[in-house]
Amino acid sequence: MKTISQKTAWFLSLTTGLLLMFVGIRFFIIPAQAEAAFGIHTGMSGHFEFHFIKGARDFSCGLLTMVLLLNKEYRSLGWLMICSAVIPATDFTVVMSNPLHPSWTIYPHLTAVLICLTVGPYYLYTTKKSLIYAV
Repeated sequence: MKTISQKTAWFLSLTTGLLLMFVGIRFFIIPAQAEAAFGIHTGMSGHFEFHFIKGARDFSCGLLTMVLLLNKEYRSLGWLMICSAVIPATDFTVVMSNPLHPSWTIYPHLTAVLICLTVGPYYLYTTKKSLIYAV
């Protein structure tokens, strides 16, 4: 029987992976609206290079999260989340540096940092290191 902590970590990881993939796809399909939801304004109408880079980054991070989660590579997923916490932390800082940002745009980034820094260590501390790879 899985504990509430295990179920919660799994659900948060699943949600994070799916939402990152959604955000990545949205930056490819409707880049101007995705930019506004992100919390910044680049002022570069018609030039979506930044948007496509952000879309590729978010989609690939979400895809990797889903692959590790569904293959039950929880220890690797823990390391990914801890190391990737710098991404939403940087996004949070970028949004906060924009004086015209809508206040609600900081919450997704802050939530992502908190998820990375709680679920990541949880997976590391509750998943045993494989003896095959142990040095």
